[in-house]
Order: sequence, then structure tokens, then C-alpha cells
Amino acid sequence: MSRIRAEYMDPAGARHGGLPTAHWGGADPSVYATRRQLAADGLQPNRQPIAAQILWWGIDENGRGTRVAYLYLRSLAAPKRPATAAQLAALEKANRARRTCSTCGDEKPYIIPRSLGECIDCHDAPWMEAA
Repeated sequence: MSRIRAEYMDPAGARHGGLPTAHWGGADPSVYATRRQLAADGLQPNRQPIAAQILWWGIDENGRGTRVAYLYLRSLAAPKRPATAAQLAALEKANRARRTCSTCGDEKPYIIPRSLGECIDCHDAPWMEAA
């Protein structure tokens, strides 16, 4: 089934609560962008309201249905603020804790799986000794 449907094309927003609506690929990328597209360009929405939306048919959490992506005006976007030294230090500390094994205390080069609760070496150790 095609992602593009005539019911999704509503530039005035008459059928979609006053919000201009376009179909998949129907919005002008030089005017509108999603949050992720803005972030990729080093920008943020800058507290502006949602300017438009894109609707398309696709797979959602219930199996299928109409998907939505909210768009912001590129002209009102502002540069992203850089992280402070304290924020970067906090992220490093949190990531180090996620890489440290609770059993042996070693810091691993990977994130310890929460399902195991310990590094893979400690989890597999009893099986290796029995063999």
C-alpha cells in the first residue's frame, strides 16, 4: 500500500485541526524540518510551536495505521547549546557505571547487559568450569 494518500494532503489544515498537513515527502525541506533533521544540522526548535505535520500510512505500535511527524520552521530554529563540562562529566560517570561489572568490578569496553546483571565473562564462568 502506498504511503501517499489524498486525505493526508491538507495545506490549510481544515481537516486536521488547523495544522497544515502534507503527505510523505510532500513538505518543502527548505522550510520545514523535524526535530531530528534540525539536530543533524546543529539546530533546535527554540520553543516554537509545531508548524505543520506529515501523515503517512505505516506500521505503528498496534500493527498498522497512520503515522505522524511534526515539523518546525527552519527560519525560527536556533543553534543547539553545547553541553557544559558538568553535564559531560555526569554522562561519563553514568556510562562508566554501565560498563562496570557488579561481580568482578572490572570496567568493560561494552555496556553490561541488564538482563545478566554482570559482565559476560562472570556470567559464563560457572558454565566453563563445569565443562
